[in-house]
Amino acid sequence: MTIQTSKSSPTNSKTPTFFINGRFLSQALTGVQRYAAEIVKAMDRALASGRFPARLHDAEWQLLVPPDAHEIPGLKKITVRRIGRLGGHAWDQVDLARAAAGGRLISLANSGPVLHRDHIVVIHDAQVFRRPDFFGWRYRTVHRLIDRLLARCATIATVSDFSRRELAAVLDLNASTIPVFPNSAEHFATTEPDYAILDRLGLRPQSYFLFIGSRTKNKNLAVAVRAMELLNRPDVPLVIVGGHNNSVFQDNLSDAGSNLILAGRLTDSEIAALYARASAFVFPSLYEGFGVPPLEAMLFGCPVIASAADAVTETCGDAAAYFDATDADALRLRMQERLIMGAVSDDERKKQQDRIAMYSWQRSANALLQFLAQKSVN
Repeated sequence: MTIQTSKSSPTNSKTPTFFINGRFLSQALTGVQRYAAEIVKAMDRALASGRFPARLHDAEWQLLVPPDAHEIPGLKKITVRRIGRLGGHAWDQVDLARAAAGGRLISLANSGPVLHRDHIVVIHDAQVFRRPDFFGWRYRTVHRLIDRLLARCATIATVSDFSRRELAAVLDLNASTIPVFPNSAEHFATTEPDYAILDRLGLRPQSYFLFIGSRTKNKNLAVAVRAMELLNRPDVPLVIVGGHNNSVFQDNLSDAGSNLILAGRLTDSEIAALYARASAFVFPSLYEGFGVPPLEAMLFGCPVIASAADAVTETCGDAAAYFDATDADALRLRMQERLIMGAVSDDERKKQQDRIAMYSWQRSANALLQFLAQKSVN
C-alpha cells in the first residue's frame, strides 16, 4: 500500500472527503487504540463492499497519521497519509486541524482538534471528571479542557450506554444526541494460542488466576493482590499481564507476597493461551467505559470474576460472577468458589457465547457509517 506524505490536502473539491484521525497509530496499544484500529479496518471493509450509499462509497477517505505512526493497517478503500511534523496534542490541534480542513473528521480515540466544526469524536468514558484521583494533574487538566471544548463544537459519541449517561451529565449534553458504537472482542477470535507461555511462566492449567491490564488506579490491582493474600493458596498464583505508565497514572501495586507472576507485555497469542487455561480471569476495575478483557476471556471459555462497576455489568450481563470492587474478601470468596467449581459448565459457556454475540466490530463500524450517512443528508 502506498502511503502519501504531503503538507497540504490533495482532495478534489467536488468529492466529499472524510478524514480519520490516525494519531492512535503513534501511541502504545491499549484498549482505546485497539478500538480505533479495529473500527477503521471494519469501516474499510464495509466501504470496499459497496453496501453503503454512494455519497459514502464514492467519497474520498483518508486516514491521517503523524510522522511517527506505526503498524499502518492494510486498507483497500481508505488512503493513509502521513502529515505534519509535530507530535501529541500539538499534532492534533495544529497539523491534523490544518490537513482535515474542508472535510468531515472522525476521531476514535478520545481526542481531536477542538476547532474543527465538522467532527465526530468517540470519547470512551468520563473518568477524568468522575475519578480525577486516577490521573496526574497535567493529564487530568488537559483532557478535561479538551473534552469540554469538543462538547461545544463536535458531535460526541461513545462505546456504552453507561458512558453515554456519564458524558451527558459531565459535559451538559442531551444523552439522546450521543450515539453508541460499542467495543468487541473479535480481534481475538482468530488468534492461535501459544501454550508455550505456560511453561515459560511455570504455570499449570486451571491452577492460576489471570489479570490483564495496565497498572493504573482504575484497574484496582491492589484489591486483586489483597484477595490473593487472603486466599492463601501458594499453589495458585495471580498472573499479571500488562505495562505501566507512571507518568500519567498513579501506581497502585502494593508490596505484595510472592504469589504474583509479573508477566509484562505479551503477544496476543500468549494472552490467548493464558485465557484458555486460567482458573478464572479477574477484572476488579473501579471504573470502565466498557470492559473488553472480560469478553476476550469469554471467547476462550475462561470464567470471569468481575467488579460490579456499571459498564462492566452492562457488558458482561449474566456471564460473569460479580463482587464489590472495594471488598477484597468478596473477591477472595469468588476465587475460592471458582476453584471448587472448576471449568465453566455448559450453562455458563452458553451465557458467555450469548454475550460475545452481542458485540461486533463490523456492526459498530456499520452503525458509525450509517450515522455519517444520515448526518450528510441532514
